Amino acid sequence: MTPLAILLIGSIIILILIAVGVFISSNSERTLVEDRLGRYLDDDQSKSDSKLKKEESSAALTDWVNKRVERSSLGERIAKNLARADLKFKSGEFISFIFILAGTLGLLAFLFTGTNILAKLFSAALGVAFGTIGPIIYVRSQQGKRLSKFNNQLPDMLNLMVNGLRAGYSTMQALEAVSKEMPAPICDEFRRVVQEMQLGISMDKALDNLIRRIPSEDLDFVITAINVQREVGGPLAEILDTIAFTIRERIRIKGEIRVMTSQVVMSGRILSGVPFFVFVLLWFINNKYMGEFFNNLVCGGTALAVGLVMIAIGYAIMMKIADIEV
Repeated sequence: MTPLAILLIGSIIILILIAVGVFISSNSERTLVEDRLGRYLDDDQSKSDSKLKKEESSAALTDWVNKRVERSSLGERIAKNLARADLKFKSGEFISFIFILAGTLGLLAFLFTGTNILAKLFSAALGVAFGTIGPIIYVRSQQGKRLSKFNNQLPDMLNLMVNGLRAGYSTMQALEAVSKEMPAPICDEFRRVVQEMQLGISMDKALDNLIRRIPSEDLDFVITAINVQREVGGPLAEILDTIAFTIRERIRIKGEIRVMTSQVVMSGRILSGVPFFVFVLLWFINNKYMGEFFNNLVCGGTALAVGLVMIAIGYAIMMKIADIEV
């Protein structure tokens, strides 16, 4: 067996192992009390729990990366984004996954290109770029889906709270009922709020942690109303009932706008993505033909730069047309 075949088989095996690892990690049950959100609590209990979980890490590479990433601002941002997307990874695990995926795709692209060293290096750069950008785009997509699902569940959650308050529940008991009765993801987030309050965190702090994890305008509106009512008093059930009606109307109007602008959004995404897809496809199918862009860097580079600028301008204009604020 030739060395090239060995490398190809090894790269394919690595990709399969990556896919299996992502599937197992994303379906694990270790986020009932999420350790990656423990960093946002100021009490000693959460710090000791986080330290204990770090010591129990079994993967040497991810443990080494976690120790050096989690305390940095980059690690905090990654942990917050993973928590918002409800992906069961630590910061170090996610960074290690990106490095392995980018390296594997870069190696495969390098091996599948012709004999021109410049073309092979450019192909490797494309593979590394796809391996790096792909997971980031997926995380942002999951964030958007989870946030949209949370916002759609918010009116039903408010109705449940209103019914509980009118039945004589306290605010704490109403939040606990939400954490038990509502479906995911809203039950998971309010279970976290109840757990923080049971640990001794004030309601204001627990709700601030919630809005940090779920950057929803509607949720911010609800939390502001709860905090104001706790300070000045008033019928909380009536306030939340009015807010629930307002949020339902906003969701209805947003849905109608989304239906009317969906064609523009999809057209912008498809028309902007097709040139990149065709370029990459032709690059690997007929490398010599596409290599003409780089034989004369002045003409070829100018053509590519102008094309990228025009695509970016067209995409921005179409997204601006479809961006209607409610």
